[in-house]
Amino acid sequence: MAEKVVAVGAVIEDGQGRVLLVKHVKERGGFWQGKWICPGGKLGFGETIEEGIMREVREETNLEIELTVPLVPFERIVKKGGQTTLHVVYIDYLARLTGGELKPASDVGQAVWVRKEDLPGMWDELHEDTRRLLKIANIVPAGGN
Repeated sequence: MAEKVVAVGAVIEDGQGRVLLVKHVKERGGFWQGKWICPGGKLGFGETIEEGIMREVREETNLEIELTVPLVPFERIVKKGGQTTLHVVYIDYLARLTGGELKPASDVGQAVWVRKEDLPGMWDELHEDTRRLLKIANIVPAGGN
């Protein structure tokens, strides 16, 4: 089924130079399956971008954040057999952790704080769109990989 999605999310930093990554449970399936991503999800109808990001982060991780810098939006168009099957517009913010205790939601399964310098070592485990997002956010150098 073809779908157009506005996805909102956050590149969340803690006070120790780490970034939060999550991984969805296998049962959930979907385009982001099996790879580390930044917390986020679909923007709800009638919801502001900022509200959507805060809600998604809270639902997926139980954390409270402060949005600091809007990041340049980007998109992903997936085609199969000449047909577009998925069109995602990503709208993300840099954010900083302000509170809460990390508890991954049932559909997330895993959540980890990763030191920025350790990200290149797990590059292959990151979703392709997450790699792009981390470059846009200047979390990793734009030139590599």
